[in-house]
Amino acid sequence: MTHVADARTCVLHPASHTHRQLTDEQLVAAGVRPDLIRFSVGIENVEDIIADIEQALEA
Repeated sequence: MTHVADARTCVLHPASHTHRQLTDEQLVAAGVRPDLIRFSVGIENVEDIIADIEQALEA
């Protein structure tokens, strides 16, 4: 499970994760678009983060 206060890098879809309890109208009012992706950079080595992103984009 992704935790938004984690020290590790995480990527999540707020509309279906942290804001899943809101209706579509509430999401729009809160500025949480269906295509919004949250990318929170953690404290890992930058080369590791970049390698993880590159690997994910190849899939």
